[in-house]
Order: sequence, then C-alpha cells, then structure tokens
Amino acid sequence: MLAELPYWFWAGVAIALGLTLGSFLNVVIHRLPRGENLAYPASRCPACGAPIRAYDNVPILSFVVLRGKARCCKAPISPRYPLTELLGGLCGWASLAKVLAETPLDEPLFRSALLFLSYLSLGLGLIAAVFIDLEFMLLPDEITLGGAALGFATAGLRHVGWVTSLAGAVTGFALVYIPFHVIYRALRGHPGMGLGDAKLLLLAGAWFGWKGAVFSLLVGAVQGTVVALVVLLVKGRIEEPAAVREERALLKQELDALEGEAREERLREMAADPLTAEAEPGIGKARIPFGPFLAIAIVEYLFFGEPLLDAYLGVFGS
Repeated sequence: MLAELPYWFWAGVAIALGLTLGSFLNVVIHRLPRGENLAYPASRCPACGAPIRAYDNVPILSFVVLRGKARCCKAPISPRYPLTELLGGLCGWASLAKVLAETPLDEPLFRSALLFLSYLSLGLGLIAAVFIDLEFMLLPDEITLGGAALGFATAGLRHVGWVTSLAGAVTGFALVYIPFHVIYRALRGHPGMGLGDAKLLLLAGAWFGWKGAVFSLLVGAVQGTVVALVVLLVKGRIEEPAAVREERALLKQELDALEGEAREERLREMAADPLTAEAEPGIGKARIPFGPFLAIAIVEYLFFGEPLLDAYLGVFGS
C-alpha cells in the first residue's frame, strides 16, 4: 500500500523513473520517425556516431557537466535533450500526484502501480509526439494507435468504462476525419488536416471519452492559434520544419531519376501526401504542425481533467 512508505520516497522513485525514461525518449524522438531500431545500437552521438558512455548519459546532469557539448566531437547538444528529460521527470511526479488524488491510501500497491505506469506511459508518449511532429510534421502510429490501445486496455482500471472509451474514440476520430478528410477533400482536392491528428484525437477519446476528445480539439485549436499569431508577429511568416523541406527535396531528386511507370507510380504516391508539394503563398495557407497543440491539450486533460474543462467552458461559453 502507498501509505506504508513516506511521500518523499514515492516522489523520488516517480521522478527518477520519469527522468530515466525521458532520457530514452530522446532515442525514440530521434529514431522512430527515421525508421531506425529503438533498441540497437546503443546510444550514439548524432553528430559523429561515437558511442555515448553511461556516465555521459545521466539525465540533465550530463548536459550540465559537459556544458552542452558532446565529449567525443564537441558538437553542440540540442537543448531538446535535457528538456525532454526534465519533462519526463515532471511527468513522473504529476502521474504520482494523480494516482494519490484518485486512489485511497489503502489501495493495493499493484493497482496503484498499474495506474501510475499507464499515466506515465501516456504522458511520455505525448511528449514524444510533440517533438516528432514539430520536427517532421509526423505523428507515428506507434504513439497514436498504441496510446489508444493502452487507453482501451486500462479503461476498466481507470473506471472509464469500455463503452465510454469506444464511443470517445469514434467521436475523436470523426471530429477530424469527417470535416477535414471527407468534406474538405471533396471541396479542395486534398485533406485539411493530417490523418495523424485524427488518430491523436482517437487516442484522447479512448482515454477520456467524448469530453476529452472535444476538449483536446477546442483547447488545441486555441493554443495553436495563439502560437501561430505570435510567430507571425515575431517572424512575419510561418515556415515548415527544415526536415520536411529536406525530405521534399530528396523526393524530387529521386523522382527526377525515375522514368515510365515507376515515375507515374511515384507521382501518384506524392499526390496523396500534401507535404510533398510546396506550400501555397499566403498566411491562411501556411502549414503548421497541429499535433503538438493537440498533444499538449491531452496532457492538460490528463492531469487536470474536468475541472479544467468546466473552467474553459465558463470562460468561452459565457
């Protein structure tokens, strides 16, 4: 039972686990969108490929000791690495707080542990989704559909109910798929949002029911709009991620080398993906990854839940 040991012990365990998994999350963020193996080889320097020693892989501390530069080649270490580790530690702490708030102190330890691990897994997966989508405008199925499967699997444990979970998943997916993949495609010839966004809302619904899906879409839209306006005010334009532009240039080089049916097949494949075409000019047609704002809204609902929804509706519904 949780009450058998003091809070500081459980907090230390939760934060340490979050920091450690946050360090592994950097591997996921780097390798998953590139189709690389997550387990092999061991951690290596992204700049020169040299193996990273265990003492240089301590969450946050190694970044501070190395002063933000790789020991092997002195290449700058992206601030994303310690930030992800810090977010992992905070996610562990928040997951523990949520379990303590939802379960009595005499709850069997195994049930509390399962709840904690499920909340932590969702939070870490959403952190990875944020950084991957910011860099590649991509939401991997391993995160969206895998997270939704975890939501279904833990619905009974979390007292959500299988029917609520299933109905929420269908609602979340439909909120994006019908208006932006059916109607928008019929009017404009291409989808207005990525299918990954629909799967991310499917995840939200599987975890929290239709209220969680609606909250994630509404709050994500507000947060995305605010950030887009700030970027426009500061930079005067919204640019696609560099990785997306590089991938498009590589695809064009490969296309130029193809002929005949192979070229036609590649053109059909590219036509199905709006990101293979240059963004049209104009502020209203700028491309911005929406997944990070949806993911952040899901995290907000995960840890603050319906009180946050009631506050949001109180402000915007009055």
